[in-house]
Amino acid sequence: MSANAKTFLRDMEKNAQYDVVVLGAGAAGMAAALFAALEGSKVLLVESTPYVGGTSALSGGTTWVPMTQYAQPGEDSYENLSKFLDNAVGDCAPKSMREAFFQAGPEAIKILTENTDVAFRKCPFHPDYMADLEGATSHGRALEPLPFVTRHLGKHLKLLRPPIPEFTVLGGMMINREDIGHLLNRFKSPKSFIYTVRLVLNYVWDRIRYGAPARSVMGHALIARMLSSAIKLGVDITVDTEATDLEPLGEGRNRLTLKQGPISRHVEVKGGVILAGGGFGRDPFKRAALLPAGMPLYSPTAPGCTGSAHRLVEKLGATYGSADDQPAFWAPCSIRRRNDESLAVFPHFVFDRAKPGTVCVDQEGNRFVNESLSYHEFGKAMLNSGGKANPAYIVTDARAIAKYGLGQVRLGGDKLAPYLRDGYLVEGKTLDELAQKLGLNPSNLKASVEQINRAAQTGIDERFHRGETVYQRANGDPEHKPNPCLGELSEGPFYAIELYPADIGTSKGLLSDENAQLVTADGEVIDGIYAAGNDLNSIMGGRYPGPGITIGPGIVFGYLAARHAVARSRGTVTKERRSAVE
Repeated sequence: MSANAKTFLRDMEKNAQYDVVVLGAGAAGMAAALFAALEGSKVLLVESTPYVGGTSALSGGTTWVPMTQYAQPGEDSYENLSKFLDNAVGDCAPKSMREAFFQAGPEAIKILTENTDVAFRKCPFHPDYMADLEGATSHGRALEPLPFVTRHLGKHLKLLRPPIPEFTVLGGMMINREDIGHLLNRFKSPKSFIYTVRLVLNYVWDRIRYGAPARSVMGHALIARMLSSAIKLGVDITVDTEATDLEPLGEGRNRLTLKQGPISRHVEVKGGVILAGGGFGRDPFKRAALLPAGMPLYSPTAPGCTGSAHRLVEKLGATYGSADDQPAFWAPCSIRRRNDESLAVFPHFVFDRAKPGTVCVDQEGNRFVNESLSYHEFGKAMLNSGGKANPAYIVTDARAIAKYGLGQVRLGGDKLAPYLRDGYLVEGKTLDELAQKLGLNPSNLKASVEQINRAAQTGIDERFHRGETVYQRANGDPEHKPNPCLGELSEGPFYAIELYPADIGTSKGLLSDENAQLVTADGEVIDGIYAAGNDLNSIMGGRYPGPGITIGPGIVFGYLAARHAVARSRGTVTKERRSAVE
């Protein structure tokens, strides 16, 4: 990539021709571009925002692809995997799409990691979320991207989407779980002290020299590795660019109209146009039409997830899937206004809800859910509460908040005054006072806390079964007994944060065949038009069985789409298949 991505259309030749054009530069879109470029194809990657990375860059980057080269021989099997997803997903999505994912997943990861800068490691212990289902496992399926030092990207560093500020320290230093452990133990362990000093000094030097952190972790590292690889492979990249029209030219060729600022250009696409824009979650009209009533507008997803390209392909007969359990993936989020007046939407994934010394209650002060469920199941319970848990509250005591933090209140002794001052955190010297400030029934709140306290003593939550699966226990405190997820709330003052159900990505997407090529409601292939990531109807049908089940399938179907589009550009596709929706 030699041209400036921010002014690419200005310098592009008129009526340029490409083998493959990808609309959207999250993990799925960038993977599709890389796979096509590895085949020697001429590829254009189009991003509607100023940054590449999409929501993937803001995420943990966990990538759920089973039976890859990272798995130990005999560690997993097709039978176990198939059984697990049959139980978890069932008829919420076509089984043929899962089969395509199973077959192509190991090959996609192998090609990507052996031929680009993308690198993973197997999470040694990362259980499937639906850990009680037959075929579930605690390791081997979830991969995490290795940290990446990006100094060699130079001016291209500024193309990377910045991380969520609340997930950084020192004004922008990205950290992962390993870093957190060393930071918390920096004055207790010489090894952690040295680790911390090196980490901070490198961060300060990078800010001085490059104006941005040069060390990436988690989802940001995955995107940085993909950007580095795209540049090496000669993928053309344009940002701040919208696709405004799509015209079929016959025989699977298509003409795209792209707009960057005041400049428009036509691009002819020989092999395929791959939609990978992250779904429609940021489109207010489709949110109103396709998401549950009463859904707040809050979302921690990237701003480019508007589904703008969906409108172009709907004119060609593309349609959304319907056999899904949920139209989006959910997480409870808390809201806080930053100093620059922007809104922080903070997802409560794993760091507080499952820890000892917390309880979640609805607007009447009653428990309504197993607090240690996955964020998706927790969000679903909020939405299924008939409005009683929209919003809800997470409550803790002085001892637990000091040890584990709460939402944006960081673990390890964060000062509470700023959070109390702006109302993000609510304090009560007693549970009665806290209930009064929150507008809850004090008797109900005290009964909820008493029930949790009794459960903490026995280790058994008879009401909601908190902390009973390997996944739930993994998010608790392993040193806390008898149940790592259950602890008493007994030391005042008491604290609470308001939680809203929020979408972290849409699962309802466009229907396709097993090559990720879009189909009509009747199953007819739309020649040369593909989708991957959240633009594609989720193969999980709106269920969330394990960590990384958006990024993993996004990469794999990016691979299938790119492979098929490249073959089409070379005239080696003999016959289009019809969709499994027939």
